[in-house]
Amino acid sequence: MLTVFWDCQGVLLTEFQQCGHTITSASYCTILTKLRAATRRKQPGLLTKGVLLLHDNACPHSANQTTATLRSFQREVLQHPPYSPDLTPSDFHLFGPLKHHLSGECFPDDDAVERAVCTWF
Repeated sequence: MLTVFWDCQGVLLTEFQQCGHTITSASYCTILTKLRAATRRKQPGLLTKGVLLLHDNACPHSANQTTATLRSFQREVLQHPPYSPDLTPSDFHLFGPLKHHLSGECFPDDDAVERAVCTWF
């Protein structure tokens, strides 16, 4: 599983989940901490201007631990109504082209897939 944070200037962070593991609130908070560091490194002025996050209402995204972490980072989360495919730009502008790029390829292991995805980004 791949978690990607991106904006109009490009990809800020890619985080691959190990096979068989699920994203929990704790692991998502760790990813958000990595996102903060990646944003500081790649687009230093962005953190002072304010960051808006758009993510769906999955349990790890809306859990108390996650909302507390986002509050401590002073980040605003845009409301995401359920069943709103028009608010999933990653499905159309990111994962669709990535899926097209990887179609027909055979990969010997997970590391090869990760390298191919990171190279495409």
